[in-house]
Amino acid sequence: MTVASGLVVAGSIATATTAAADDTAQRPGGATATIGGLTTYGGAVIHDGDGEQQLPAGLFEMFVDGGGTLQTYCVDVLNPTQKEAKYQETPWSGTSLDGNKDAGRIRWILQNSYPQVNDLAALAAKAGAKSLTEQDAAAGTQVAIWRYSDGVDVTAVDPEAEKLADYLQKSARNVAEPAASLTLAPSAVSGRPGERLGPVTVHTDADGVTLTPPSEATEAGVKVVDADGKPVTSATDGGELYFQVPEDMADGSAELTVQASTTVPVGRAFTSETHSQTQILAGSSESTVSATATASWAEEGAIPALSAEKNCADGGLDITAANKGDETFTFALMGIEYAIDAGETHTVTIPLQEDQAYDFTIKGSSGFARQFKGVLDCRTETEASAGGESVQTLSEPSPATVGGNATSVSTDLAETGSSGATPVIGGIAIALVVVGGAVMVLLRKRNQ
Repeated sequence: MTVASGLVVAGSIATATTAAADDTAQRPGGATATIGGLTTYGGAVIHDGDGEQQLPAGLFEMFVDGGGTLQTYCVDVLNPTQKEAKYQETPWSGTSLDGNKDAGRIRWILQNSYPQVNDLAALAAKAGAKSLTEQDAAAGTQVAIWRYSDGVDVTAVDPEAEKLADYLQKSARNVAEPAASLTLAPSAVSGRPGERLGPVTVHTDADGVTLTPPSEATEAGVKVVDADGKPVTSATDGGELYFQVPEDMADGSAELTVQASTTVPVGRAFTSETHSQTQILAGSSESTVSATATASWAEEGAIPALSAEKNCADGGLDITAANKGDETFTFALMGIEYAIDAGETHTVTIPLQEDQAYDFTIKGSSGFARQFKGVLDCRTETEASAGGESVQTLSEPSPATVGGNATSVSTDLAETGSSGATPVIGGIAIALVVVGGAVMVLLRKRNQ
């Protein structure tokens, strides 16, 4: 696993009186990808009280933003997969795997079957099968996963694929959830000008990330530094980063996105901001991964730092608010007002219904705004409602309708809540973006 060797240094200064609310604070980090379709698959049959339903079973291909490809199986057999849906690497706690006592067995299956094991003759011998084609191996692996992810009575159409599925199901052992390919924690910090805001800790399985601020950042005086205040040019797993903000800097905010190139760990989950079938990683090429952290500062008043994470255990969205200011930070959501006293940090859970799309913006003083949007998708369709769902037949292998009814999909998020272009009052924010291991800084100042 290596870091991208090339550095792309870019920067520009822009001024504006309005800005779109930032929706990156909720992103957990890692790979972001677009789903293509089923590439290697066979047939499977679901047996239930209504009879038998056939559907394709096998590997999907996903295309990573910035470069790279992923191979995935699905973990929600009756949910539709939306064509070209965008997916984000996600902790198990934000998916239907949360609370599934057999989630670790699914990862064992991924580690011990196709495509991680591509010696099909050896795999067939372990399974007691005469032989296995790639299609058989993919179908058998997917069937075994569905038995643990959805608890359905499902069998492979091909007898040899069925032997593989039985072998994997019986042999599976619980193993731990894999770590994220790349995250920054916390994903939001705040404080006053003249302070070092942080730390933001790098967590990655890549060899490291490289930070090279362009000249605009140096001229403005905003820097990314270590705990001793020294400018940071590289970081590895466990490294701590700080935003160094000049004392005379106007109230504002900064965004730091770190990128690296690495292979994503097998077993990482992927979810979509639309209601599209949850995926689990079976294989990864060298791929671009990223993570984002934000910093906000003000001379006085409330200085909030907001981050969000789906909480499937409690059926909602956890919003963590830290207030480094000298006044109480208050905000209202869904008719409830929350107050975070100066110097305190609290996490509140916003209750949401299963499959509910959300899109809301939390605002503060000095133009502070954070937008959060997505879909709460914490249960498989078999858990939510096993009856009445249509399942795609083998004659219709398009992933756009695999395993479900497209009419149940949430509408486009841009139409379900507040606009993504919610104006931010008064001026100029600072954005730091690591591009291919470099930092791009965008400077904005408030109108005077």
